[in-house]
Amino acid sequence: MRIAVLAFGSRGDTQPCVALGAGLARRGHQVMIVAAGRYGGLVEEAGLEFSPISMDPLKIMESEEGQAWLRSGPAGFARGFRTIVEPLAERLVAEVDAACAGADLVLSPALGGFGHHLSERYGMPYALLHFQPSEPTRAFPNPLVPLRTLGGAGNRASYALVEGLSWLLLGRMVNRLRGRVLKLGPMRGSPFRRARADRVPVLCGVSPWIVGRPRDWPDYVHLTGFWSLERALPPRSEIVAFLDAGPPPVFVGFGSMVPANPVATAETVVAALRRAGVRGVLQGGMPYEGADDMLVIGDIDHEWLFPRMAAVVHHGGAGTTGAGLRAGIPGVICPFFSDQPFWGARVASLGAGPAPLPIGRATVGALAARVVHAVRDPGTRAVAARLGERLRAEDGVGRACEALGV
Repeated sequence: MRIAVLAFGSRGDTQPCVALGAGLARRGHQVMIVAAGRYGGLVEEAGLEFSPISMDPLKIMESEEGQAWLRSGPAGFARGFRTIVEPLAERLVAEVDAACAGADLVLSPALGGFGHHLSERYGMPYALLHFQPSEPTRAFPNPLVPLRTLGGAGNRASYALVEGLSWLLLGRMVNRLRGRVLKLGPMRGSPFRRARADRVPVLCGVSPWIVGRPRDWPDYVHLTGFWSLERALPPRSEIVAFLDAGPPPVFVGFGSMVPANPVATAETVVAALRRAGVRGVLQGGMPYEGADDMLVIGDIDHEWLFPRMAAVVHHGGAGTTGAGLRAGIPGVICPFFSDQPFWGARVASLGAGPAPLPIGRATVGALAARVVHAVRDPGTRAVAARLGERLRAEDGVGRACEALGV
């Protein structure tokens, strides 16, 4: 079977898709990953076919225009979709269409409804990929709503609210692109509602040890466990030397998130780590020249690095959260926006880390206190270690393949 896997996000979204693709390939399927060009090496290393797309979300977010867009407030954010995203999206839709034309099955994220559009155009079945628990439930609110609970009815209603706002924001653009690029008529309702009516399979790449399966989820929604990628990469000599030179350090990295003032954030992080009495490994978005107790690194495999850390401080992306928990070490989450507060609250409620610290409130004292808690508190470390053992024993990729029946 020819299977196309659409991975439109940063590494935290793309690497789990590659892991899932590798699992499908081991079962004899021909798998193509559709992702930003920067991830070509990751895909090819896994032995999968690669179809690059020109829209790179990381480049958009790192650009001055993209940063201004993210800080522009709700109205400005909505306008930015027309001025920043739509010109790139037209090319993206054409590239995805060309890549998937011969597929027998498409695995796609829900936002934008790509799976539905391709299925309508070519007739192949599709399944949805969720990196956070996004199926409506009474158990907890939509992960994009930064509240612990709204009550059963309110929790369930929050999903309709978020999906309705998403379609209000994207619907006109989606229908313009359906007509211009895919030669399809306009959708009369949102793709979220259409997928549920059609009982489209949902693969949620989250562990039930972290988010228990809600009782009111339908049987076509599968909570599979995280999709982790085993890689045989040789460690870089400068990192190994730094690790060997002292006790396990604390990792600090914010993924594709760019702080409003990167220099000030780097200074805060370094000062907080030193106040906590720990060494640090700093990754991305924080200009710092390094010192004997601090190592600045570029892109690296978190699956290799995190088990060698004392704790991880990060933004709370789903992929980084999963990697930290699998490593069995405490996490300090400094959320920026989106589903990141959800993951910060989840890690804290499990006892695998202190309360989240929003990046805008990350002072030296507040961050140092949380790092001390993560590194020194025996109860937190014991919980994180037990969770890591359970997560490493899971086969999320295998469960996802079985759920697809392929």
